Amino acid sequence: MRVLFLLVTLAIAAAGRAETVLITGANAGIGLEFTTQYAARGSTVIATHRRERTPDTLAELAARYPNVRVERMDVAQHAEIDALAAKLADTPIDILINNAAIWQIGDRNDPNDRAAQAFGSLDYEQFELFMRTNVAGPIKVAEAFFANVKASEQKKIINLSSLGGSNSLRARQPDQLFWYRASKAALNNVMRSLTTELQDDGVIVLLFHPGGVRTERLAALGSRSSLAPEESIGDMIGVIDKLTMADTGRFLYHDGRDAPW
Repeated sequence: MRVLFLLVTLAIAAAGRAETVLITGANAGIGLEFTTQYAARGSTVIATHRRERTPDTLAELAARYPNVRVERMDVAQHAEIDALAAKLADTPIDILINNAAIWQIGDRNDPNDRAAQAFGSLDYEQFELFMRTNVAGPIKVAEAFFANVKASEQKKIINLSSLGGSNSLRARQPDQLFWYRASKAALNNVMRSLTTELQDDGVIVLLFHPGGVRTERLAALGSRSSLAPEESIGDMIGVIDKLTMADTGRFLYHDGRDAPW
């Protein structure tokens, strides 16, 4: 995949055309690595975040790469999505990456915070926030920026999901992240519906399970996740580069293998 990534990077540079990529939740973890790799290969990157001020991670990237444009957009706030869509109304977006999501509210190392997603102590108010952020957010972003994607050359909507949303796999431990899993299963479903909705427009819709990526968040939990961010995201970019309409509606591992629904 890394050889393919380099070849595509060189091809884009030779053609003199920079693809445009919009990435939600771009200031940390998987989103930041997507932003970094696309910026390094010369793509125009619209990196969004929900903080009150520009996060240092994105400020540093924007200072290093003039092709990085930082914008504020909380995917749980529909008015903010509409505002950015209006601002970018005349900008074709080749690749829209729905990455922003919540996995845990509070400290995952705190038993009281974990209990909010555990059977017997479920916090139902949290359920609404998970669904608004992880399901309504991505479909609202896709709806708001559909015209931009349709006007582009590549026409790709990419969604970061999880095996936690697979209906054919059981959770392996009692502490089951009920709300996170439910939201990812719902995301998979709405994006499969979107596949049918947009197929006549030539827009590709895809879902990824990125694998156990060693993000800052998981490192803080003492996770021994096996995948370095640059490996998982590099693999996914390689897959994204090769997508055709024959792939629309698929749910894939980071390396392009089919993931179980």
